[in-house]
This record gives sequence, C-alpha cells and structure tokens, in this order.
Amino acid sequence: MIKFSFLPALALVCQVAAAETVQVKYHGGVSLDSFTCVEVKESSDVSRICYDRAEQYMVIRLKTTYYHYCEIDPATVQGLQGAGSKRQFFEARIRGSGSDGPFDCRTHPIPKKYRR
Repeated sequence: MIKFSFLPALALVCQVAAAETVQVKYHGGVSLDSFTCVEVKESSDVSRICYDRAEQYMVIRLKTTYYHYCEIDPATVQGLQGAGSKRQFFEARIRGSGSDGPFDCRTHPIPKKYRR
C-alpha cells in the first residue's frame, strides 16, 4: 500500500524538478510551465519563442538573452513563428522604439501570474 502512494508523490517531485525557469532581461526569472516553446533552427538572432496564449505573454530569446512582451495576440506570435525572416518580422511588428512599442511590458501590463 505504501509503495502505491509513494509513486504519485515521486512523479510530482520529478515534474516540479523538470520545470524550466529562464532569466528575462529587466524582469528576472520566469517559469515556462504555462508556455509553448518553439526552437528556431534557422540562422537568426531569434533562437527561441515561448508563448503563454492564455496570458498573451511572450518570452523570446535573441541570441542568448531572453526578453518579454505583453498583451501580444496569438496572430502576431503565429506570424513571427511562420515568418521567412523571424528577425525582420520581430523588428517590424514587435520590437519597440526603446521606450515603448506595441507589446512593450513597460507600457503594457505584465500578467499578474508573472509579476515580481
């Protein structure tokens, strides 16, 4: 009887231990538990795109640094993922001017579950 109750607890511990957290520039640690991530295989500064659709929150790795974008709609993320040049799409449709942008987390709210 004890063996059977131990196995679900062990599985839960293994799942928690496997959770990935990334360091987002200007923000800190973000758990990727609720995200769907895509590795970018093409030659680009964009190397990973992670998106939490329910929260409309994207974390993107440019070279080796993660950045976050808030209130970003699914169609924009799909456009980025399907773009022939992800870097050009990112520059034209997502990245801000330095103090603001269409999805800049300085001027758009960070989802409550990801606030520090």
